[in-house]
Amino acid sequence: MKLSMPLVYAGNPRETADQVAGLEKAGLDTIWVAEPYGFDAPTLMGYLAAKTETVEIGAGILNVYSRTPGALLQTAAGLDNVSGGRAVIGLGASGPQVIEGFHGVPYDKPLGRTREIIDIIRMGLRREAIVSDGIYKIPLPEDQGLGLGKPLKLLNKPERPVVPLWVAALGHKNVEMTAECADGWLPFLFHPEKANDVWGDALAAGAAKRPADLGPLEISAGGLVAIGEDVKGMLDFMRPMYALYVGGMGARGKNFYNELACQYGYEKEAKEIQDLYLDGNKRDAEALVPQEWLEAGNLVGPASYVKERVEAFREAGVTSLQVAPASDDPAATIAQIKEWAS
Repeated sequence: MKLSMPLVYAGNPRETADQVAGLEKAGLDTIWVAEPYGFDAPTLMGYLAAKTETVEIGAGILNVYSRTPGALLQTAAGLDNVSGGRAVIGLGASGPQVIEGFHGVPYDKPLGRTREIIDIIRMGLRREAIVSDGIYKIPLPEDQGLGLGKPLKLLNKPERPVVPLWVAALGHKNVEMTAECADGWLPFLFHPEKANDVWGDALAAGAAKRPADLGPLEISAGGLVAIGEDVKGMLDFMRPMYALYVGGMGARGKNFYNELACQYGYEKEAKEIQDLYLDGNKRDAEALVPQEWLEAGNLVGPASYVKERVEAFREAGVTSLQVAPASDDPAATIAQIKEWAS
C-alpha cells in the first residue's frame, strides 16, 4: 500500500504545509487537501508543489457544483504542470449544507454531474475540443447567451494526458459509478471489516462495466495513528469528528453519514447521536460514538495491534492507507507505518 495523509490545519495552513517536505522524506506518497468551506484547495496544492519534490498532491475533494467543468479541467492541468506531474484530483458532491448554504447552488443530479465532469476533464487533458450535451451544455447552444460559443480545446499542452481522477462516494449508486469510471475511490469513516457488506455489491457492479484501460480501482482510507502500550485514549480525539458527521452534517432524513452508520449496524446510536447533536448536546453525542467503530476505523494501540489494523485495511482493498499521526514525531510515525504497509 501507498501511504497518504490529509492536510489538517487550524487557522494558518502554511504552518502545516511547511511540514510536508519532512513527511515526504519519511516516505509519505500522497497528501490530500480539503476545502469544505475554508481556504480553497488548489491554492494550497500549488503551494505544496513548490515545497515538495516527489509526494503526490491530491485534492480531497473539489466539489462538482461550484466550479464549471472547464474550470476543473484548468485546475487539473495547471496543478499537474506546477507539480511536475504529481496532481491527483479528488471530486465529490459534498453535501447540500455546503453546496446550497455556502455556494448558493442547487444540490441536484450529483451522479450525473460527476460522471460528465470526469469525461470532460479527460477529454480536455487529451487536448480535444470540449463538447458535452448532457447536464452540461458545452458549448452553450445558440439559443442561449449570445450564440457565439464554439468547441474549444485547452490552450496549453498538459504535463500529462491523464491526471488521476478520484471520487468521494458513500451511496451505492455513486460507489458503483466510481468503480466504473474513476481512477480511485475516497470513502469516509471507513470500517474495514464491514466495508464489503456495505459496498461490495456496488463495487462489483461498477467493476463489471469498468473499461480495461483504466486499470484496477484505487482506494484510499484510514484514520488516526498512535502507537504505544497506553494510547487507546487517543481514540477519544476522533469522537467529535464522528459525531459531527453522523449527527450534524445535513438534517434529519438527509445525512449521508448517518445513513452509513446505520448500514454499519449502528442504527440506534446513529439516531441518538443525531438527536443529541442537533439539539446542541454535542458532548453527549460524542460519548455515544461506538468504540468498536473508532477502533476499527483508526490505527491506535501497541505496535503489534497497529500492524494488524494495517493488514485489515489492506484486506479490505485499500491501496493507499490514509494516516493522521498523533505523535511528537510525525515523520518517525510515517516511516514506521510505511515499513508495515509496503
